[in-house]
Amino acid sequence: MTSGIVNISRGFFEDIIRPLIEQHFPDVAEQMACGVYGYGSEALFLDDELSRDHHWGLRVDILLPDAMHRQLGVAILETIVPELPPQYGGVALRDAHVTGHGIAPESLQAFLRRTIGLTDLPHTDAEWLDIPEVDIVHITNGEVWHDPSGEFTRIRHALMEYYPEPVWLRRISHWCRYASGMGIYALNRAALRDNPVYAFTAFSRCIKWSIELAFLLERTYFPYDKWLYPLFQQLPLATRMDPLIVEAVRPETSWERRVELLGALADVLDEKMIELAIIPPHPQFAGSGTSSYRLLEHAYGAILKRLPADVRNHVPCWDQIPLEQFHTGYVESIPIEEWDAILHLTPE
Repeated sequence: MTSGIVNISRGFFEDIIRPLIEQHFPDVAEQMACGVYGYGSEALFLDDELSRDHHWGLRVDILLPDAMHRQLGVAILETIVPELPPQYGGVALRDAHVTGHGIAPESLQAFLRRTIGLTDLPHTDAEWLDIPEVDIVHITNGEVWHDPSGEFTRIRHALMEYYPEPVWLRRISHWCRYASGMGIYALNRAALRDNPVYAFTAFSRCIKWSIELAFLLERTYFPYDKWLYPLFQQLPLATRMDPLIVEAVRPETSWERRVELLGALADVLDEKMIELAIIPPHPQFAGSGTSSYRLLEHAYGAILKRLPADVRNHVPCWDQIPLEQFHTGYVESIPIEEWDAILHLTPE
C-alpha cells in the first residue's frame, strides 16, 4: 500500500495552499473541505508506477458550497496559482494531478451529483438503491484534512455507516440472482454447447459478482473493477474464497472444474448468509448436470420473501450513470485533439 503522494500532498496543503487561501480568501478557508478523495488510485492508497501516466501528482481536492464555488472558483485559481512554487516535496507542479498547480476547487453539490447522483445524503430506500455502489467509495475514500464547517465530513460519515438493512438485503439478493442465473448457470450451458466466447464472458462476470457479494456480506462498499480484487484480498471472506478463485482463473483449469469451483464459492457465500441470518438454514442441495448449481438463486428467493414491497420491486443500480453523464459532457466540451492526448493517442 502506498500512497506517498497523499502524504506529500498534505504537506503541500498545510505549507502552501492553506496559508495562501487563508490570506486571500478567509471566508473560503472557513467553508472549504480539503484533502485527497474521489477518483484515482492514490485515493485508495493503491497507486503504483503505472498510475503515474495520467492524473497523478500533487493533489489537493477542495470542495466548496455551490454558490461560493460559482462566485469564487475561478478567482481562487487566478490568485493562488501564480504564487505556487515550481515543485514541492521533490514533485514538480507540472506533474500534478491537475496539470500545473495540483489544486482542484469544485462545488460540493456538483461532486455529489456526479458520484451518487444526489446533492445530499439519500433519504429513502429507493434513493439508496439508485446509487452506484462503486461511486460511494469515491466519497468515503482517501483523507480529509480540513473541514471546519463539517458539511462534507457529515456526508462521509453517514455513508460510512453503510446501507440501511432493507437496501443491503435487496442488493445482496440482486447479486445472488446474477452470480447464479447469469454466472454459473450461463457458464455451464456455454461449456456444454462448446461456446468458449460466452463461457469466458459468463465466467468472468460470475467471479466479479461473487467477489462483490463478499464485500456486501462484509458490509464494505466495493470499488470499481480495477481495484476490486486487491481490496477483496483484505476481506475476511477472502481466506476461504481466494484459493478457489486463484485455481479457477488458471489457464489450464478446465471448464468443468471451473463450474465446480464457482459452486464452491457459492457454498461459502451461502454459509455466510446463514451465519448472518440473512437466510434461514436449509437442506443440502444438489445441482443439475444441465442447469448446474444454482444455490445462490435459492438465497435470492429467500431474501425477497422478507423484503417490503417498495424495496423488493426496486431494482438496484448497476452502472455509474451520474459519472457517465458528467463524463459525456466533459468529453463533448473539449477538442478531440485534447481528448486524444489524454488517451495517450499520438498520430503515427
